[in-house]
Amino acid sequence: MNVKQFVDRYRHDWDELEQLIGIMRKNKQISLEHINQFYRLHQKTAQHLSYAQTYFPAEEVTSYLNGLVAQSHNLFYKNASLHQAPFRHFFTATFVRLLWEQRTPVIIAFLLFMLGTIGSFVTVLANPNAFASFLPEYVQHVEPDHFSELDKGIRSGQSLLSTSIMVNNIQVAVLAFAGGVTFGILTTFVLIYNGVIIGTLLGQFYLSGQLYPALAYIVPHGMIELTAIFIAGGAGLLMGYKLFVPGRYSRLYHLKTQAKRSLQLLIGSVPLFIIAAFIEGYVTPAALSYETKYLIALATVIGLILYFWLGKMRSDYLYRRSMTVKA
Repeated sequence: MNVKQFVDRYRHDWDELEQLIGIMRKNKQISLEHINQFYRLHQKTAQHLSYAQTYFPAEEVTSYLNGLVAQSHNLFYKNASLHQAPFRHFFTATFVRLLWEQRTPVIIAFLLFMLGTIGSFVTVLANPNAFASFLPEYVQHVEPDHFSELDKGIRSGQSLLSTSIMVNNIQVAVLAFAGGVTFGILTTFVLIYNGVIIGTLLGQFYLSGQLYPALAYIVPHGMIELTAIFIAGGAGLLMGYKLFVPGRYSRLYHLKTQAKRSLQLLIGSVPLFIIAAFIEGYVTPAALSYETKYLIALATVIGLILYFWLGKMRSDYLYRRSMTVKA
């Protein structure tokens, strides 16, 4: 579209945002409806600015949008407490809010993983020899006579194991994220393939009568680790979808805007990988009963729920408070 079409299409949104800025500067108490509408228009106008900077850099509308976004941004972050600890604020509020907004691609990433997991699990149950075809390097470690040897092997070199696990998992996450530039095709493959690995191993453990003890070694770190992979995979799928279905905007525009949001999701998942690697390197191989390890797994799930729930509450609180402070 040309600059005139661009202005005609979105001028109403900009006018409404200007009106809301005026209302919020004059009133200390703002309705929740105004707050939600302001947030929506702020995000939308920021995208319009990015588009204008790409296609109309020398036009007057670009300068206008730059000023409008600056005003709404300053109003949004009026409360100085948001700038006192940006690192903490990102992981306790910004990341959680972004994750909530982009929860659909994260859920899709989970479903793709489960597709590979369930499919391979059923395949192994129907044809036990399929395990040797899928993962021949794992065969000897899941046989009944070798499980104790695997246990001893895991318990040796815990520090090195923790580091290598963390690096490997982050590599998987980065690959799932970067796969977004392939329109999400590589991301989809990574998610399904990792699901196939887990499902295949679980199928063989089940056939060997080792599912209960095997899961005790997987779930303590696995709940956090898989959550992080789903977030990274969701980030890749989000970027891939916007490139595949660009809509009104160009693919270059979406690559610039969505890559930033997706990268924030990836960065937010890194601490989860670090925690999972610590558990996998030190807690999982510890001489604890299987029941204790299952309790640890339950504790990690509760911890994740509390983290996301409290983070969402804090994000909403800080956002509403910033909107009720007179500019």
